[in-house]
Amino acid sequence: MSRGRGMDKSIKLFERASKHMVKGVNSPIRYFEPYPFFVKRARGCRVYDVDGNSYIDYCMGYGALLLGHAFKDVIDDVRAQLSKGSLYCMPTEHEVELTELLNRCIPCAETIRLVNTGMEATYHAIRIARAYTKRRKIIKFDGCYHGSHDYTLVKSYASVDEMLSSAMLEGVASNTIILPYNDIDAIKDAMQKIGDDVAAIIVEPVMANAGLIPPSNGFLETLSSVCREHGSLLIFDEVVTGFRLALGGAQEYYNIKPDIATFAKAMANGFAIACIAGRRDVMSMLAPEGRLYQGSTFAGNPVCVTAAIATIRYLMRHRSIYRLMEKRCNELVSMMSDMVRDNGIEARINSIASMLQIFFTSNEVRDYATAKLSNTTLFKSYFKELLKQGVFIPPSQFEVCFLSLAHDDTIIRSTGEKIGRVLSILARELSKRVEVTSRE
Repeated sequence: MSRGRGMDKSIKLFERASKHMVKGVNSPIRYFEPYPFFVKRARGCRVYDVDGNSYIDYCMGYGALLLGHAFKDVIDDVRAQLSKGSLYCMPTEHEVELTELLNRCIPCAETIRLVNTGMEATYHAIRIARAYTKRRKIIKFDGCYHGSHDYTLVKSYASVDEMLSSAMLEGVASNTIILPYNDIDAIKDAMQKIGDDVAAIIVEPVMANAGLIPPSNGFLETLSSVCREHGSLLIFDEVVTGFRLALGGAQEYYNIKPDIATFAKAMANGFAIACIAGRRDVMSMLAPEGRLYQGSTFAGNPVCVTAAIATIRYLMRHRSIYRLMEKRCNELVSMMSDMVRDNGIEARINSIASMLQIFFTSNEVRDYATAKLSNTTLFKSYFKELLKQGVFIPPSQFEVCFLSLAHDDTIIRSTGEKIGRVLSILARELSKRVEVTSRE
């Protein structure tokens, strides 16, 4: 259904929300001008708003809903658990089962600590690395996002830089070294100079918060080798890539084992759970075995643990879905590439597995600097026109589109047709602008 079908209820809800919520939303990525639509329900690959409009969803919980909205296997198990209680704050057999499953799936997962969110996981992963190495400095990459905490929000992504000076604790920035993603020479040079002071290198193995940017050949291998050389730890932030690129995440996909990894999002198909996984000697820094305190009331709660078990069990039984989703993603990218060319639009499309993003630029997009060269104004028009066609993608150029198992061949073809119509509209707009400019 098109966005023009009616938005009266969403408008009223946004007016109510704006009275008591910052800009009417609980996360900045949910806002877009002039107002977001408000969702009533979702199933499969579609969301339905309060006005009765439906949208093909390519946000999918920013990657969390790998199997689709309201996936039956997960929902049935969660419903059964709810009748037994939602929170115990005492150990359960389900926690043991989940960590055993994680150990089987994730190459680096000798020992695991369950937490609640990806941000919590990356924050404590860095604390563990500092405690283990007795060093303070960390290296991160320009454009990589690891949660909104001071350790990694330094020059993180998409227009947060100017806000940091007044909000960040003194001294944090000086211990965080920022390097360009995919620059092998830069990482070798930095580690040669300060490697013996670096506790950890933290990286999104596939950058997914500056748009989609895969690693260049040898980049992840270089991170692993320089960490071994200097006694630093390699942290893979797999909050997005975990269970999405492969059952074992990017470390399985690229055959590189980090010292620590963080998982969230697709781990429980939309339920709030995350984990820190890593080498046994490193993870033993955590209390009560070690002296580094980390605790949480809701960690390992039975509802989210049940959802994670159901999700991972399904993925273990149906490993072929990764090939299927990648095939469908490639088909959509192929259609988009043809349409971009046919309409004479300058654009690059990056994709991997079941993830993709379009950049309106003629340049190769290989890091945050090149991503920022893309035409974000044109991307906003692309987003708005797709919304009118009944397709919802993340509103920001610096996010990623995600497929789920529910995006079947029919949906992919329908999406391709809708994108084709949108690109034709954009091409006509660009042509008009050129004509106006030439007259002037």
